[in-house]
Order: sequence, then structure tokens, then C-alpha cells
Amino acid sequence: MAERKVGVVGLGNMGGGIARNFHKSGVSLAVWDVAPAVCKAFEGLAGVEIAPPGEMAATCSVMFFVVPATAEIASYFEGSNGVLARASEGLVIYDFTTSNPSATRELAARAAVRGIAYLDAGMSGGAAGADAGTLSLMIGGDKEAFERTRALLDTIAGRIFHLGGSGAGHTLKLIHNMVLHTIFLATCEGGRMAEAAGINLSDMIDVFNVSNARSFISEVRFPKHILSGKWDGRSRVYNLHKDVSMAVELAGALDSKVPLGAVTRDILDAAIAQGMTDTDFSRLYERFDEIVATVGNTEWSS
Repeated sequence: MAERKVGVVGLGNMGGGIARNFHKSGVSLAVWDVAPAVCKAFEGLAGVEIAPPGEMAATCSVMFFVVPATAEIASYFEGSNGVLARASEGLVIYDFTTSNPSATRELAARAAVRGIAYLDAGMSGGAAGADAGTLSLMIGGDKEAFERTRALLDTIAGRIFHLGGSGAGHTLKLIHNMVLHTIFLATCEGGRMAEAAGINLSDMIDVFNVSNARSFISEVRFPKHILSGKWDGRSRVYNLHKDVSMAVELAGALDSKVPLGAVTRDILDAAIAQGMTDTDFSRLYERFDEIVATVGNTEWSS
């Protein structure tokens, strides 16, 4: 792969780890975040400059947007100093958000008019995976642009899947997160039931982890973030709620039935209504009984 400058927009839990791994790999790097204090951590690092997205687009050959959603990316596209107006020839953009695939395709079409390849990349692995450079990536969009930039992705990811056309990566990310968060709440439900029966939660998790109910949730989330008493999953209830709500909405557009996903969304709706928007999601276990007590009028919540 020829030498290139790489840009990372968004330096939070995910983007910060991604940018640090690019820096460690020795690539020429430009970074940006709306929070100046976050950018400060990168000031003075060799081979790193702080540059807004429009300026980045003019000097970088690949840009990674690690921001909340496509709405933020769209805002950076606008104006005479925006990404579309200033993009260098052959620019490739990776959208690392979790977003509605239809919005993704709209941005990709706008980018294509300017000769920009716009690929959507769903991430799995969380902040720990971003820090370690071991993310799993689910990618949709121009396969030739993907192949050209694949070596860069190897710097930040352990497993990379090109899934098809524009929107495919974000579609599978929504499906993935809906299933993941449903498993998390099902494990919370089982844990509360076990404790009500006088069985230690840690014993239940030990049994799950050598039995067929084991999952990433039982093997990692519960031991590291709940049984440890740290409550530090490093993601807010808001994020789970946003992802599952988008997945259920997408299922409706596809005429696909997702009753378990809908129940997961309803439980997360109740958690948000109880003021947990900015709470670490691991604490959903701690408050599970009071949350489900307010959901609907069904036997399971009675």
C-alpha cells in the first residue's frame, strides 16, 4: 500500500482507540473532534495534526468518521469548506457509525457525485476492541475502494467482512446489535430469576460458560462489568436503545418480524423513561426488576 495520510473524525471511546492505533502504526495522521479537550491529547504527537474535516478531506486519501450517526457526517459535508467541496481526488470515506442504511445510501450517493467512495462499516468489539486494534468490521460499498484500503483496516481490526453494496454493513450492524442486546437482557432476566431462587449469580454464569447458554455476554460482559462490581461497560443505555430502535424500524421497512427485538426495545424504552439515558448499560442488570415492572401489561412484567 502506498504511503497515505489518514484522517479520523471523532475521538471518543471508539475513535480515540482507532486513532491511537493508526498513530502507533506510523501512518501520517490528521484528527478532529468537536471537543477541543479531546483533541488536546493528540497535540504534539509526531506525525499527527489537528485539522477540521474539510481540511482533512483536502489532504487525506482516506477518512474515518467515528461519530454518533450519519447526521453528523452530513453536517461536515456542507459548505465551501466542507468535505464535498474540498475532497482530494480518489478520497475514500469510511462511515463507522451505527446508522439507518437508507441514510447511509443517501450520503454515499452524494459522495459519489464528487468522485468519493463512501463505505459503511459497522463495528463490533466495543471500546476495548478499538483500543486493542481487534475490532470486527462489517462493510458495505465499493469493493474496489475497499480492497485498495484493506491494509489500513488491518491496523485497527482483527476480522473484516465485505458484505455487499452500500448500506450492507450498517444493516448487519443493526441486526447484530439487536441480537446482542436481546441476549444481554435475556441473561439479565435469567440472573434475576436465579438470585430469586437463592442461586448465586456467579454460579449461574459459571454454569452458562461451560454449557449451551454461553455467549459473549456471559463470558465477558457479566464477569468483567457486573460480577466485578465495576459497572463499566463503557456504553450508555442511550446507545443500546438507539441501536435496537433503528433495527426494529428497519425490520418494519423490510416486512421482517422481530418480536424479540421489539420486546428488547420496549424494555430499553422503560429504562430511558426511568432516567437511565446516560447510565452505563451494565446497570440494567442492577435495576432489571423495576424496569420490566413498568413494561406493558403482560404476564412476564407482572
